[in-house]
Amino acid sequence: MMVTFVSQCEKHALKRTRRVLDAFANRIGDNTWQTLITEDGLQTVKKMLRQSASRNTAVSCHWIRSRSRSQLLWVVGNRNKFNSQGHVPVNRTEKSFLGSEFENDWKYLSLIAAVARLAALFHDWGKASRLFQDKLNPAVKMPFKGDPVRHEWVSSILFSSLVKIHSAEGSEEKWLDALIHQEWDESQLQQCVNDNCLASNPLAELPDAAALLTWLILTHHKLPFLDEQELCNWQDKAINLHTQLLAKIKQSWGYRNGNDDAQFQQRIKMCFEFPNGLLSNSKAWVQAVQQAATDLKNQLPLFQQAMADGSWRVIAHYARLCLMLGDHNYSSQGNDPQWHSDIALYANTHKIRNINNIPQVTFKQKLDEHLVKVAETARDIAETLPYFESEPPFASDVPKLAYDKNSTGKFSWQEDAVNSIYQYRKEHNDDIKGYFIVNMASTGCGKTRANAKIMQALSEDKQSLRYILALGLRTLTLQTGDEYKDQNKIGLGERDLAVLIGSKAVAQLHQNAKENENASEASNDTSSHQTNSESNDLKPHQTGSESQEMLFDENEEMLRWDENKWSGILPEEVLSTVLTREKDRALLYAPVLACTIDHIIGATETIRGGRYILPCLRLMSSDLVIDEVDDFIEADSAAIARLIHMVGLLGRKVMISSATITPDTALAYFHAYQSGWHAHAKSRQQSLEIGCMWIDEGEYDPVKEKCKSSTLAATLVANDENTPYFYQQYHGKFIDKRAKVLGQQPARRKALIVPTPKDNTQESQQCYFNHILNAVLTQHHYHAFLDKRTGIQVSFGVIRVANILPCIDLTRFLLECECPDEVEIRTMAYHSQQVLLLRHEQEQHLDSVLKRKEKSGEEPDALNDAIIRQHLAQVSAEGKAKHLIFILVATPVEEVGRDHDFDWAVVEPSSWRSIIQIAGRVRRHREGEVAQPNMALLQYNLKGFEEGNDNPFSRPGYENRYINLGLSTHDLYELVDEQQLNKSVDAIPRIQKQANYESKKHTNLACLEHAAIKYTFKIEHIFPPKRAENSATSSRRTTRRSNHQTIPSNAASHIWGYTHGNWWMTAISQQIASFRSGAPSFRLVLEILPRGEMQFSEYHRENGWVNVGAQNGIHFIEFPESMKKRLWLVRDYAKSIESQTEEAEQITSLSRFYGEITFLKCLNVHDGYRYDDQMGVYPIKR
Repeated sequence: MMVTFVSQCEKHALKRTRRVLDAFANRIGDNTWQTLITEDGLQTVKKMLRQSASRNTAVSCHWIRSRSRSQLLWVVGNRNKFNSQGHVPVNRTEKSFLGSEFENDWKYLSLIAAVARLAALFHDWGKASRLFQDKLNPAVKMPFKGDPVRHEWVSSILFSSLVKIHSAEGSEEKWLDALIHQEWDESQLQQCVNDNCLASNPLAELPDAAALLTWLILTHHKLPFLDEQELCNWQDKAINLHTQLLAKIKQSWGYRNGNDDAQFQQRIKMCFEFPNGLLSNSKAWVQAVQQAATDLKNQLPLFQQAMADGSWRVIAHYARLCLMLGDHNYSSQGNDPQWHSDIALYANTHKIRNINNIPQVTFKQKLDEHLVKVAETARDIAETLPYFESEPPFASDVPKLAYDKNSTGKFSWQEDAVNSIYQYRKEHNDDIKGYFIVNMASTGCGKTRANAKIMQALSEDKQSLRYILALGLRTLTLQTGDEYKDQNKIGLGERDLAVLIGSKAVAQLHQNAKENENASEASNDTSSHQTNSESNDLKPHQTGSESQEMLFDENEEMLRWDENKWSGILPEEVLSTVLTREKDRALLYAPVLACTIDHIIGATETIRGGRYILPCLRLMSSDLVIDEVDDFIEADSAAIARLIHMVGLLGRKVMISSATITPDTALAYFHAYQSGWHAHAKSRQQSLEIGCMWIDEGEYDPVKEKCKSSTLAATLVANDENTPYFYQQYHGKFIDKRAKVLGQQPARRKALIVPTPKDNTQESQQCYFNHILNAVLTQHHYHAFLDKRTGIQVSFGVIRVANILPCIDLTRFLLECECPDEVEIRTMAYHSQQVLLLRHEQEQHLDSVLKRKEKSGEEPDALNDAIIRQHLAQVSAEGKAKHLIFILVATPVEEVGRDHDFDWAVVEPSSWRSIIQIAGRVRRHREGEVAQPNMALLQYNLKGFEEGNDNPFSRPGYENRYINLGLSTHDLYELVDEQQLNKSVDAIPRIQKQANYESKKHTNLACLEHAAIKYTFKIEHIFPPKRAENSATSSRRTTRRSNHQTIPSNAASHIWGYTHGNWWMTAISQQIASFRSGAPSFRLVLEILPRGEMQFSEYHRENGWVNVGAQNGIHFIEFPESMKKRLWLVRDYAKSIESQTEEAEQITSLSRFYGEITFLKCLNVHDGYRYDDQMGVYPIKR
């Protein structure tokens, strides 16, 4: 192919570009090259240009297609140097603005810098206390290293006392003038501190700016929180003003260490004694305070404007981020040798080796040096904030995502959705910057690729990608990453994509599986198998440098990337403490980041330390897509709402994606985004309008061979009290249309209810399992297919059970039960409490066997699998059975993240959602209507069958009679519409509310779920009181307009207390509804010792690997040989570990790497645990 390169590079980028292009092409002009080149060669050129690209790089590549036509292939660097066809402008016009582009856009940037700077000058003021200085002094041998009260509390008391002395009637100018003219006296301040310590509300009665500064000082290490007992007293309290919140905070909100004993009382006095003064004699510090106070005083009109329009929350967020990042940065450095001060106060210590090479603790930074330097750093960081938003790289020129208006086939709806976005942006002159998108396309319709195309269409130039794709599961994240890398699907290169899952072992196993699949040699990087080593260093709180603590866990995946990748883009001198690993750089810079949501949720869920800093920096430049968003339920959904709110606050776009999003889920997440966008728009002088879009695959027209998307677009205003109402109406309109289309599709799944009468001659569980076996035999009869080589009828089915112990018991029952002579079964248990390596082997096998994409009448590829063929050969050789049933007994882990396709399912119901989720695994990829029901729903779940349980449809499930969400019956015949299930099993009851669903919540399973979700999100508080009653009746009923102001309940226990109230200034919301807040769990490894013995071990920093199996009640058992005949997949942990290496000495380290297992703590309910390779870890019944 003949190509032409055109360079519009500037400065040093021009030299680098010429060096690359001169090596591949002939220079036919000063900045133009031409050559014949292969496609692979062209990719190499592009890769090399991108490796050296900077903000001054701009190179276009044109493919000469004929004498009269050329085609723009790609642009590396600044696309603004070219138009959409790659043409270079011949003239430019300029318009002069006061200040820079950033300063005009960032209205409050100077205010953020001023607030962060002044707060930094006082953030560690409390370290001047006698107790803290004695703690740091190596010569003082204190029996205690901990502080009775934390130094940030002392700092806050000092600062608030200074303000109170010099403020009159809430005046900001008075106390600022006292700082500017140094009109404060240490002895007077000491007396005021003593009085303030005795006050019941020591941080009350502060002017607005002083209150914000006090909060920044108080929270520069951690947010205020409460112990469990006191937490209950605050759940229903609303806080609407930050001054009101500070008035409530006391030492007990996480700033007190110890009890009210005599020793504590003696030591606490030392926290408020300052024998070496309070830095008023430090000229450098006093001068810095004067300058910073002057700066803030000049900014007071701007601050008052921010308080009036609500955008002060944005200022508080950025100022805290700058303060904490500045503190981390300077604390990690040594002391400044040029700093001269006679003040005998120190901020921290460090460990150095003396002349005898013996480590010893010595003072490091002086206190005045630390405060002044942190203030300077915080101010500098604030001034660079716009670059974190605009400079990180994006992906562009992705051929597989190019818009094709002539696209046909079942994926053509993607182009239709993109065109709708183009039209919407054109109609609004691209003035709308906030977007909230809902993608509800069905499974198998290309939703992953569609999300990428949609985010590209929403980008500034409609051709680039920069976003986070967040998912709930590691497996889903890895699968999605593979799809993004696949050159036949999206085709992103390694420079444009990072995949983070938080586990070295899982990533390594996945990579090995991919390499084996591609028939390439698997690597065995033993260096990555090393774990945490012992450390004798002092803990950060003992050195006075808590800001030096690790910002992330050490046990993370290793990424094989060029260490220079994405370097030099941002001012990294201030990022040294957050960019310590490859994955940190990937998280911040990668244009497309596919990750488990845990990597980014820290932006809002971090209570202590600076782990929120890097996610927040990433979100400043990155839109957010949350895939399978309705997998997050209960407390997790509150955390997701907080994250979405933060994304809006930072001015980015949000897409939530799932085929089964409920109306209230969409409404709640939009409302959270709406509040965040409102604050952002006010702070940046941007439009308050939000572009809302609903997207699905629409309806396929076989005549035109097109699938036209049902995309709906609407513009809603962030500060309009009617906005939630309007959003609900638009969503209802979209769902009505979607439900109509879904109802017309061929029914790939149909269900019947299996009666489960009791038999008094059998134990109840045995009776229940017999009903399941009969259902299995019936399902196999209708849905088996013929293996032509043996003449045996085969089917693959799943039995969905609610909990792990019944999963184990049912599997054992199936391994031993009597079956008809002509029937053989093969079964295995699938649940979460299995050793990582063995679970990986199981999932790898299932993923291979259950890729059922054959057409009607075709033989499944599963019959070519070696293990499946072995079972068929064995049954055939025995000559009795004519039927072979493969049965996976699975807990809810099968419902999400597995691309499996079964012939049938038997379901123990827990919720309507569980039925829909498992239905997605039945005939997942096979088209056409099924003649007979291929799902058997049991009349009762096991808890309901055995009776004696108040909430059988809970854990998992939504039933909770303690909050009026109980069911009047647990008989499925009365809880679902069996006639409708006989016709089709689809998501309509979940995505569309029934009329008067609230009145049916005790008698209908789907209505119970909608009521429970409404309760979780406190939907009634989104609407004005008069509208709340109507909106509860129907999501689509038109309600009368009201002039009532939309004021959601701001109680701490409500999401809206965080998004609309002031509880975001504390960690109370996160304590009440924390992310991943399930039952406490163990995380151990199954270690193989050098002599071959196995034990469950845990790593302790002091003692290394310790055997903890006995103390956790874990017993090894032998799996009976008699049961192995019917096992679908026989596994052996020791042999699996041995297969990973040829060197015997690596067995132990590999078992520590691949032997991870996590399981719930149930010792108060069960008598310990059992373990074997086939069943994993499971509790022992009492």
